[in-house]
Amino acid sequence: QVQLVESGGGVVQAGDSLRLSCVFSGDTFSSYAMGWFRQAPGKEREFVAVISRNGGSTYSACAVKGRGAIARDNAKNTVYLQMNSLKPEDTAVYYCAADPRGFNYFNARRAEYAYWGQGTQVTISS
Repeated sequence: QVQLVESGGGVVQAGDSLRLSCVFSGDTFSSYAMGWFRQAPGKEREFVAVISRNGGSTYSACAVKGRGAIARDNAKNTVYLQMNSLKPEDTAVYYCAADPRGFNYFNARRAEYAYWGQGTQVTISS
């Protein structure tokens, strides 16, 4: 059974940086594209970034482009999300997710992902 466990969230000040981690278990990690999503209070869960199975391709949402970077370490079964120049509007619960169909046109859609973590809270104070 696939499990995803996020960590690294917390309360930071605007302008700070944060690195989130997500550890994958229960299957072959390198068989999945991995994505990050976030959900702010009262809003729908939105796509943040995705990385291909071997890490060679990435795609980020406009809201984080230039401030966020997704990476993975297949030897450690871990995907990361580095967020810089954080803003109060980045406050949300951040989720990682696994897509068995790999890097494709539909990676920004929640329905594309078969497995989800429980999320980690990120709060940006102004």
